[in-house]
Amino acid sequence: MPDSDKVGMNYLANKNIVLGVTGSIAAYKGVMLASKLTQAGSIVDVIMTQAAMEFVSPVSFQGVTQRPVMVDLFDSAQSFEMEHIALADRADLMVIAPATANTIAKIVAGIADNLLTCTVLATKSPLVIAPAMNVNMYQNQVTQNNLYKLWERGVVIIGPGEGSLACGDTGVGRLAEVEHIIEGLHRAIKKDNDLTSKRIIVTAGGTQEPIDPVRTITNRSSGKMGYALAAAAQLRGARVTLITAPTGLVPPSGVQIRRVETALEMREAVLEEVAQADALIMAAAVADYRPSNAVTSKMKSKDEMVTLELVKNPDILGEVKGDLIKAGFAAESDDLEQNAIQKMRNKGLDLIVANDITAPGCGFGSDTNRVVILDADGGREELPLLPKSQVAMRVIDRLARLLNTKSREWESRTETAC
Repeated sequence: MPDSDKVGMNYLANKNIVLGVTGSIAAYKGVMLASKLTQAGSIVDVIMTQAAMEFVSPVSFQGVTQRPVMVDLFDSAQSFEMEHIALADRADLMVIAPATANTIAKIVAGIADNLLTCTVLATKSPLVIAPAMNVNMYQNQVTQNNLYKLWERGVVIIGPGEGSLACGDTGVGRLAEVEHIIEGLHRAIKKDNDLTSKRIIVTAGGTQEPIDPVRTITNRSSGKMGYALAAAAQLRGARVTLITAPTGLVPPSGVQIRRVETALEMREAVLEEVAQADALIMAAAVADYRPSNAVTSKMKSKDEMVTLELVKNPDILGEVKGDLIKAGFAAESDDLEQNAIQKMRNKGLDLIVANDITAPGCGFGSDTNRVVILDADGGREELPLLPKSQVAMRVIDRLARLLNTKSREWESRTETAC
């Protein structure tokens, strides 16, 4: 087991963990998770739904945890205290693995019709959810919206993974591996606020360059990745300013919003905001060119041909100077990593996130992305196809490490100078 995993497991020792298991064929992995947590010294209480018992016996969980398994909200054989309240009160952490689309929907809606959903509604502890379901169920917009709502509430969502599914399909929907779920538990129970003292600027959306009062030159960027990054940084305690081009998205709560339209307006906003910033994440898709002269009256369509003279927009990221961490994105259609590395060097970036816009599920406007995170020191992390909210969390993880390393270097130089 890697050292980082050992640290995470040690942190879970002596913690009261409520493990919810729902009706998925992946329920057997819940037994493995319960076993690992018990071996690490956690006190694990298991709640199973009725459907979960169609796939695995409560005896399996009782055998590895040495504790009774709870199923029925009105089980008179249990202790006199109301179990869902008792479990909710003493839980340091709740995790549902596997979590079906049905249970996820109930949690979002606040439906409490079984012991598990009652306990979720009653607890104040951090919640981790590891979805597992058919690929089409997972990709259904209803499920995606539900997961996004949970993520906005601060729920840690782990996976799902990609591969062969029990139904015979292939795609995203597999329950995340046990070690990945444990990593999520560690992140949730530790309640990282490691960016509390940091100010982070995030840009999002596609700029719009006016041709006339009606028409613009723009691109297909939805802004979803930038908004997810702003939300993820804010959840880690950072003071976040989101500089956004026009989108149809609802801004994350707790984030300062600065709205712009054109590349020149974004340039002005970025250069102003970075003066006091610790990091800049340039996720916006800035138009490369703009019309040299936008007309003030609507152009009529009677002409068969219109010629536009375009001028190049400024390289905003390349212009940003100062002692701050700079992160960018490289949306490529070929030679992904080579082009991304070249862009990182040309613009003096500390970190770049590269994605192939031609890959399934990774195009503009999608809710998922498959990326490779590269850094200036040669680090490389390839992520599977994940919801953009989870990609954002992984990018912020890397950014936090860079910021913390920089802080330690600064403290070391200060001590030496003294």
